[in-house]
Amino acid sequence: MAVGIAVGDNKKAYPGNLTPFVTVTCIVAAMGGLIFGYDIGISGGVTAMPSFLKKFFPSVYRKQQEDSISNQYCQYDSQTLTMFTSSLYLAALLASLVASTTTRKFGRKLSMLFGGILFCAGAIINGAAKAVWMLIVGRILLGFGIGFANQSVPLYLSEMAPYKFRGALNIGFQLSITVGILVANVLNYFFAKIHGGWGWRLSLGGAMVPALIITVGSLVLPDTPNSMIERGQHDEAREKLRRIRGVEDVDEEFRDLVAASEASMKIEHPWRNLLQRKYRPHMTMAVMIPFFQQLTGINVIMFYAPVLFNTIGFGSNASLMSAVITGVVNVVATMVSIYGVDKWGRRFLFLEGGFQMLICQAVVAACIGAKFGINGNPGELPKWYAIVVVLFICIYVAGFAWSWGPLGWLVPSEIFPLEIRSAAQSINVSVNMLFTFIVAQIFLTMLCHLKFGLFLFFAFFVVLMSIFVYYFLPETKGIPIEEMGQVWKTHWFWARYVADEDYPIGGGYEMTKGGQGPKNV
Repeated sequence: MAVGIAVGDNKKAYPGNLTPFVTVTCIVAAMGGLIFGYDIGISGGVTAMPSFLKKFFPSVYRKQQEDSISNQYCQYDSQTLTMFTSSLYLAALLASLVASTTTRKFGRKLSMLFGGILFCAGAIINGAAKAVWMLIVGRILLGFGIGFANQSVPLYLSEMAPYKFRGALNIGFQLSITVGILVANVLNYFFAKIHGGWGWRLSLGGAMVPALIITVGSLVLPDTPNSMIERGQHDEAREKLRRIRGVEDVDEEFRDLVAASEASMKIEHPWRNLLQRKYRPHMTMAVMIPFFQQLTGINVIMFYAPVLFNTIGFGSNASLMSAVITGVVNVVATMVSIYGVDKWGRRFLFLEGGFQMLICQAVVAACIGAKFGINGNPGELPKWYAIVVVLFICIYVAGFAWSWGPLGWLVPSEIFPLEIRSAAQSINVSVNMLFTFIVAQIFLTMLCHLKFGLFLFFAFFVVLMSIFVYYFLPETKGIPIEEMGQVWKTHWFWARYVADEDYPIGGGYEMTKGGQGPKNV
């Protein structure tokens, strides 16, 4: 079914256990995902609240209230409204570029701390907003916070985790994102019922809670051995590695970390270095994986779930409840990924999730097309029809939540060598945020013009990304992070870009054959 990498007589199977210390540390660090998830969930719900629209976006409110408007596709089409949602991602893009230097020079913890403080400031401004400009300023500060957190947390988790459990522990970040989305959806549902219509202030201001969690967490977490070695703290790093792995014999892993660090120190310009031929595979993944992750169409569902359900004929309360249901599915399916990622492998989940999302997008497009047609006027919607649409959207969300959701953060964070890790992760986060911004900014306009064809638009990209994974992404399950260079040397396509001298360490990997796709060249 796929090109895989089998670990043969690999002598780099470092000793170590999954210690309680590492487990607790990774859980605390993974909570950095709460701020991202909370924001994704809260913004869509708030923009579906009539009191919020009436105060800040009266033209959208009027359009929504007018009985003469029969075209459901276009009722939310407002560039100012989408700028409220998407300005955050532009700010996150800029912050992630700055965060690269902070993460490399001062450690992963400091980036997390900056992220928490900036996000907290944005939450306070948004909760107290009196005008649209305050909303936008608050969103920009939230974006800076997310840029720092998304840059540092996946790297931190990949560096702390024993390689056998790296997938499961790293996906804790995505689990936190999904929990944040779910909590936001539940709060929106209840806050929307508050008399006087000020519940949106609680929704927006509530972002302070996840911000404080990551801020306090960053102060109590230990630094990673990789980060300590980068800053010359070798003795402390060796002791930390012993504590993390739960064994005394960490000499081989420590030597490899030091060697990787020394190699990275010789590089004065990590950004320029990314353009070297041997980093071609890494750069391709750093760009293509987040690009495809955003063009699955998931953000259409997650940002605008209440708006989307409202648009396809649900009432305001019903649309918020439907968003809660998809949020629950998201959390449960992410747990499936935590269970299976180190057992079934990254490639299997990527491909299975892609197939599942494709089928669901086709069905949802057919359902909406059949009822709404081109003019967007559904008439009376039967209850069973609405249930079918929600059901297939939930199956779609599940497919994303155990594949492209968590793996879009896990795979890039585990494949980069130390010397380019911070810079490459910044590219990864920047591309992610750029396309999140683009999708968020143009989605409502696309919905208005493409109508039900919007789902087919995203389905096309699901086909492309599945082909990309099948042919170009090697399996990284169970391979120590400092040994990851071996997977490119033995890949049928990437081997032409990577010479033996580029990754001289180890060498116990070989391609699995047996009718599994393209052969090694």
